[in-house]
Amino acid sequence: MAVLRTATLVGAVLLAGLSAGLFYSYACSVMPGLAQVGDRAFVDTMQRINTAILNGWFMLSFLGALVLIVAAGLLQWRGGDRTVLLWIAAAAVLYLVMLVVTGTVNVPLNDKLAAAGSPDSLTDPAAVRAAFEDVWVRWNLVRALASTAAFGCLTWALALSGRTS
Repeated sequence: MAVLRTATLVGAVLLAGLSAGLFYSYACSVMPGLAQVGDRAFVDTMQRINTAILNGWFMLSFLGALVLIVAAGLLQWRGGDRTVLLWIAAAAVLYLVMLVVTGTVNVPLNDKLAAAGSPDSLTDPAAVRAAFEDVWVRWNLVRALASTAAFGCLTWALALSGRTS
């Protein structure tokens, strides 16, 4: 059972790290880079990114992290160390915060951006961008912080589990 607990926790750490890295990358490079382009190019690029990201590999890591976090918590609860369980629980809460922000803020903004239509046919691409960019960037920072904190909690839980095994 200890091997399964450890393997599940390692998987949760890896997948949570991938999500944290994704949002960190948006915060540090993608969005600052796009801030330098014109309105039509911004809308076009974000629409393309929002379409491209909806793939099985992304969904596997994005949603799989939560599945493995919950599984790691259950395995710890059934016979592991309670201190490790507390760190896993904290990670679960933080990861859920990121998912809630994604589902209630970022995805609806992505959907509105898609509904605006082809960037070539927009009469006011600046208005479309203005309704999207600042709010999306601000809440992406929240996602980056929450997912990075979840990754940190999981990493610490893994370190603690190695000491108690």
